[in-house]
Amino acid sequence: MAQIMIVEDDPKIATLLQQQLHKYDHHVFVVTDFADIMGDFHKLKPDIVLLDINLPRFDGYYWCRQIRNESICPVLFISARTGEMDQILALENGADDFITKPFHAEVVMAKIRSHLRRAYGEYAAKSTEQVIEQHGLVLYPERLELNFAEKTVSLTKKEADTIERLMDRFPRVTSREDLLEKLWDVEAYVDENTLNVNITRVRKKFAELGLNDIVETVRGAGYRLHVTWAGKGDT
Repeated sequence: MAQIMIVEDDPKIATLLQQQLHKYDHHVFVVTDFADIMGDFHKLKPDIVLLDINLPRFDGYYWCRQIRNESICPVLFISARTGEMDQILALENGADDFITKPFHAEVVMAKIRSHLRRAYGEYAAKSTEQVIEQHGLVLYPERLELNFAEKTVSLTKKEADTIERLMDRFPRVTSREDLLEKLWDVEAYVDENTLNVNITRVRKKFAELGLNDIVETVRGAGYRLHVTWAGKGDT
């Protein structure tokens, strides 16, 4: 059982999600005061948040940023917006996933189960902090941080998972299928464009560290790290 917080201003959709989650014995809290979402978040301390974009007062992007300021609990956007920029903004503001309306209830449940496993269950990080290093590039998956040459950038969970898989398989190619399995665990339900958006975000984070053209697209195969940084910050 998990504590799940629903931030959705359409009562019909909120009720549908609540009923579906109750079938699996989850504890569900539906926000009704959209002026004090963080107040409810602090009281509930949810394991996962289902968040709409179009909300009264402030949009879902704003509230996702507020959550990310103090928590790394999974945040799943559920929205009628289907544009690529909407998915990009969701990821940029800290979302872990993006589900479009109308949705299939079982798909939503599969994604929730996947994120709960990765955050708290069998795939969750162990007690000893994990550190992954390649040629002076250092990833701290549990901190959601990437470090190079005394510079550090913050990552979303999906960005950290992507970089972790690329670094683990370096210098080999990581297939798109492998990344989908690593990131979502339910690849059949994930739009191909969602992975493209995530790769774009990862490339931007590398660029913030001064590492350009580091993620190489291997046509028909997937992606791999291209060592453009060797000699700049090797340890």
